[in-house]
Amino acid sequence: MKKSAEPVPTPAELLENLRTLVADAEKMVEDSSDDSNGSSSLQDRFAELQERFGDAYNGARDRVVAGAKSTDAAIRANPYRSLAIALGAGLLLGAFLGRRKE
Repeated sequence: MKKSAEPVPTPAELLENLRTLVADAEKMVEDSSDDSNGSSSLQDRFAELQERFGDAYNGARDRVVAGAKSTDAAIRANPYRSLAIALGAGLLLGAFLGRRKE
């Protein structure tokens, strides 16, 4: 996995980027209906937005993969502790759901 010099965006930043992307897309649709000759600028803006979304997606994917690898390493380093935690969580969830049905 290649390391980048840019910081990985937080979920809040990703959400804000998606909101910006939607707002920019809506503005492009409005602009395209007003100006039929601006197709090249529309394509340029779309390419820029597509690149920004791709960067945000890649950052999120990298964070998920890193988290999964970290979790896997922790489970492999402490298999009995991991099993005990899973058993306890299952018992609590079962007790909670059992009470709800009564």
